Amino acid sequence: MLDINKSLSNTHHDSDPDGYLFELEHWSPQVANQLAAREGLALSDEHWGIIFHLREHYRVHGNSENARVILHELEERFSPVMGRGHLYRLFPEGPVSQASRLAGLPPRPHEHDLSFGTVM
Repeated sequence: MLDINKSLSNTHHDSDPDGYLFELEHWSPQVANQLAAREGLALSDEHWGIIFHLREHYRVHGNSENARVILHELEERFSPVMGRGHLYRLFPEGPVSQASRLAGLPPRPHEHDLSFGTVM
């Protein structure tokens, strides 16, 4: 039997096939937690630091910088000692693409460039 209270509390926000939200204003930390749970992640303070940094960066600079520039910035700011691998452990699908998706941001230019590298 359908529980209407559960249906109302499980709000669904429209997203594209890759999981990016169609409307930026639909994002909230609760939405990010729901998206992360669907992707098998439990967001820690480290995750939130990166997510909020990406949102602020987007607010200031828009979506003009490509994923390589953002990845380098994240590496310098959040993982100078442990390196890029640490960022990929936090966001296994890519620290720029997965973190941006969880932050409710659109994909960065050239984010899905196959020559960009791989997690493996």
